[in-house]
Amino acid sequence: MNTELLEALNILEREKNISKESLLEAIEQSLIQACKNHFGTADNVSVQIDRETCDYTIHIEKEVVEEVFDPAMEITLEDAQELDPALQMGDICYVPVESKSFGRIATTNAKNVILQKIREEERKVLYEEYFEKEHKMVTGVVQRFMGRNASINLGKVDALLAENEMVRGERLHMNERLKVYVLEVRDHTRGPRITVSRTHPELVRCLFESEVAEVHDGTIEIKGIAREAGSRTKMSVWSNDPNVDPVGACVGLNGIRVNAVVDELHGEKIDIISWDENPAILIEHALSPAKVISVMADPDDKTATVIVPDYQLSLAIGKEGQNARLAARLTGYKIDIKSETQAREDGDFDYYEEDEYEEYEEYEEGAYEEGEYEEDAAEAEEEAAQE
Repeated sequence: MNTELLEALNILEREKNISKESLLEAIEQSLIQACKNHFGTADNVSVQIDRETCDYTIHIEKEVVEEVFDPAMEITLEDAQELDPALQMGDICYVPVESKSFGRIATTNAKNVILQKIREEERKVLYEEYFEKEHKMVTGVVQRFMGRNASINLGKVDALLAENEMVRGERLHMNERLKVYVLEVRDHTRGPRITVSRTHPELVRCLFESEVAEVHDGTIEIKGIAREAGSRTKMSVWSNDPNVDPVGACVGLNGIRVNAVVDELHGEKIDIISWDENPAILIEHALSPAKVISVMADPDDKTATVIVPDYQLSLAIGKEGQNARLAARLTGYKIDIKSETQAREDGDFDYYEEDEYEEYEEYEEGAYEEGEYEEDAAEAEEEAAQE
């Protein structure tokens, strides 16, 4: 039993996750290459390795002839019968070869073949390992900065976090641990090339899957995500279990779950809304925290007109149009937001039936008696200022 070789193969298999079979095949190829370098040809060389003991034998097939013209391919009857007395003229004689007889160059070449195979297998194993993590979230450590890009160590390989995949205003520090989204894994001669992102919307999905068990097991589905990295994210959720509140489950007790995601994103605000198959209701939810009077949605043209109270107009649009922009991305509708006064002037209330319009009038009169309108308007202005 070749215990040294067997032990070395077991160590490589255990530490580098390289299969023993591929290493044994590499050794076979290296021995054949050594024979080719030593004898000038390897067409008639056969190598057998015992997979259990790692003992190996090398034989050269030679034809038994009366007179030898090519020593690499032929052998005399006298020499052949020393190996096997039963051999006759024209038979094939299997001549054993001792690897110790190989010259220095042949031995070096054989060694290089084995090392090259080990490097190829190691690269292949790394690529397959990280290819499985493509489009998933991983944890890395900031290794170094390369200009405006950053190198993130993922354990066995470094990934590239390009400047355009960094959150604007987010300051990274050396040896800082952070979660990133794997955009792409490409095979390369020097190892897998991995690009990661901190701005991709799917990073938010992965963070909630790790923090919210109901999302991880599929009880709650994340229907859509609209994100402006570093500033705000809107996410629509739906529960497959009527007894589970999707928004409440994602927020968690005292906001513990959503706050864990916010902390990982360094303070990015997250709005979680209930998804609805009715586009009008979905758009109304998407425009939160603004209150909506009515939504007129056209599923064919993917357009919607939204009417909000006058004092809620700025809140519905958001700072620099962010709230309306994210709502449009989340729902897939082009949203036109109008104030109540503007809607009346444009005649948009004529769209509704008379009884629906009267119901809204009663709601308006009942809701804003005795100065309540002024109080709500002041609160909305304060919320808009905080935005």
